[in-house]
Amino acid sequence: MGCSNQNNIYSTKHREHCVCDIVQSIVHAQDKVNKDTCDTSCYASIQQLNHKNSFNRHTTIPFLLYCRSSCKPFIGKGFMTKHHNHCSEKFFKEIESPFFRAKKFLRGSKCCVRLELLLPIKDKKFSQSFDKRSYCDDHIDKKITDFIATGVCLTVDLNQFIGITCLDPITPIPPK
Repeated sequence: MGCSNQNNIYSTKHREHCVCDIVQSIVHAQDKVNKDTCDTSCYASIQQLNHKNSFNRHTTIPFLLYCRSSCKPFIGKGFMTKHHNHCSEKFFKEIESPFFRAKKFLRGSKCCVRLELLLPIKDKKFSQSFDKRSYCDDHIDKKITDFIATGVCLTVDLNQFIGITCLDPITPIPPK
């Protein structure tokens, strides 16, 4: 059952099983008594990035996307071209990460976007592998201190995701 069929989302009568309508009503009621107080959110990150008087002129809002079927973070995968030490021979190295930065929407599309993989630096150490089963366990005791831009991009249809979490704006370390 879709959430967009109801004309008055603020009505006290809700269709059964429509989470969208209920959450919209909750937000509307909360807005009447309190301002938006999220310190970190996509909206707050966009405001920080666009703030003209900011001392740090960051370039990126990193984010995670959540898969529709599992509610788990989407792990993007791609390949970097690497060279063997002191040799002209090159090879492809697979990288994966749940962290992205949006690069550009495809021409004429509102939901197909090119994303760049961002690799986290945890406890000042470069990390490039994320097992879906151990993703949460891998981050419990490690602090992400920065991100590396990889230059590795993938194109996704945002309609296939159920949620997004934005981090505070950053300027990622350029790829090597």
